[in-house]
Amino acid sequence: MVASAALDFASSKPRNTTVANSSKIVVDHASKLFLEGSVVAFRNIDLQISNREVLCVVGPSGCGKTTLLRCIGGLLPPSSGHVLIDGQTVDSPRAGVAIVFQHFGLLPWKSVVDNVAFGLKIAGASRDLIAERLDHYIRLVGLAGFENHYPYQLSGGMQQRVGLARALAIDPEILLMDEPFASVDAQTRELLQEELLQLHERERKTMIFITHSIDEAIILGDRVAVMGSRPGRIKEILSVDFPRPRDPAAVRAESRYTELRNHIWEELRPSVVMQ
Repeated sequence: MVASAALDFASSKPRNTTVANSSKIVVDHASKLFLEGSVVAFRNIDLQISNREVLCVVGPSGCGKTTLLRCIGGLLPPSSGHVLIDGQTVDSPRAGVAIVFQHFGLLPWKSVVDNVAFGLKIAGASRDLIAERLDHYIRLVGLAGFENHYPYQLSGGMQQRVGLARALAIDPEILLMDEPFASVDAQTRELLQEELLQLHERERKTMIFITHSIDEAIILGDRVAVMGSRPGRIKEILSVDFPRPRDPAAVRAESRYTELRNHIWEELRPSVVMQ
């Protein structure tokens, strides 16, 4: 009975083709269920992300943030609704989309340079292109001089830089980031936030950034989507109207930063207390 009910709200076409064709990424009334519908990760999510926008998604543990990101990346299909990129339905991983996970996912037997080159080699890139991309992105993330080091020889922050360089090396249009700085210490996290802001100014990728940190979401995002507890849903989407390029210290000194932070916390607080 649960399984059949889960299928009732499935649809075959996006509801709004105008929005689907004008936005870089569209999540159209999407839901994701597991265990024949007995577990609902998220329900009836609607999102539109513009080209080169940074959307940060913040919410309590278990609200479906990572599952939503995996659906956008084509790693999981939604149970109902649609995910579209450039107006095309996402039903599998696709070129032009890279994902950076919380746990670095580096190959421990490969050096920095070989880890960064991994995706390019799989894609069949030429040696000249690989060499060009390696030089550019290893320098961009501050790893010049560490090309021949192995993951065990690097700090957590440096390992995450390798993961970021590997994602960027394939020159994706879209970068999906699943709590990429959660495993590093607070000081390194702030440095990585600053570096990501600078990187966005240079590369102008469309980004979806999942985080538990309200501060991080405000510092990095053009908008912040606030999710409620499971079944996950979008409670509110807030514009972050600080100009770019951004100085995190200057942003934190603004009264608007405090207003946003307090407002988001009040939205999240009931869900956190329930856990």
